[in-house]
Amino acid sequence: MNQHRILMTLIILSSFWTSTSYAEATSPDSTRNAMPELTIYHLEGRRSERLVWLMEELNLPYNLVFERGSLAGSMAKIKAVNPDMPMAPTVTLGAQVLVESGAIIELLLGRYAPNELHPPIDSNEYASYLMWMHYAEGSLAARLIADYRIWLKEPPTERSRLVDSEATVQFAENYLDKNAWFGGEDFSAADIMMLFPLTLATSLNIVDEAQFPKIALWKEKVVARPAYKRMLEKARPDGMIGMLPKLPSHAPAGPRR
Repeated sequence: MNQHRILMTLIILSSFWTSTSYAEATSPDSTRNAMPELTIYHLEGRRSERLVWLMEELNLPYNLVFERGSLAGSMAKIKAVNPDMPMAPTVTLGAQVLVESGAIIELLLGRYAPNELHPPIDSNEYASYLMWMHYAEGSLAARLIADYRIWLKEPPTERSRLVDSEATVQFAENYLDKNAWFGGEDFSAADIMMLFPLTLATSLNIVDEAQFPKIALWKEKVVARPAYKRMLEKARPDGMIGMLPKLPSHAPAGPRR
């Protein structure tokens, strides 16, 4: 009888330990691997803000290197660590030197915060999340910057027959008409990626901001986030510096020919 009680006690304790270990293993903090020292080399108001914002959202430690109020001074610091490809962001992660904000974000989430800032990998939302992570630079920013450079010299008189800036922004507007965030129902790293090009599109008059009310509402939610505000305090303490000139005009609204 005593042996039976001892056996039952051991089974109960074993179940308790297993449950406790599983709970600890699946908690957000325990799934994070130890991260090497991370340093973000930064230009104020540029894409490197994404990395500062990400780290603030995740509550992970980082070093931030830039010369306040001087894009040239900050670029000199970047060139010192990354002379072959001096661009912002440049990040050192331990001994590695990395560029490309989207790739860095995916690396940091995958290794050090695997359950955070993205939908479950087996969900439909994950496919959309991943698309917007890459769309931000691959289709949207690339088109916006190309049109901006051309239109600065030669203002357009009609819309292009090809996919133009208005079309790339409208694609995002249509998605937000049915979804709260670029990762679906919850804020994600895709929203961090998308803010820069969508702000560029309207602040430089590449597109007409009034045409995109869903994006405007989304921006209001984004910039109200505490982590975003902390990023601004640290990474843009004096506001925007070295702002590019607005376009005198963008392509007229209406369907493409």
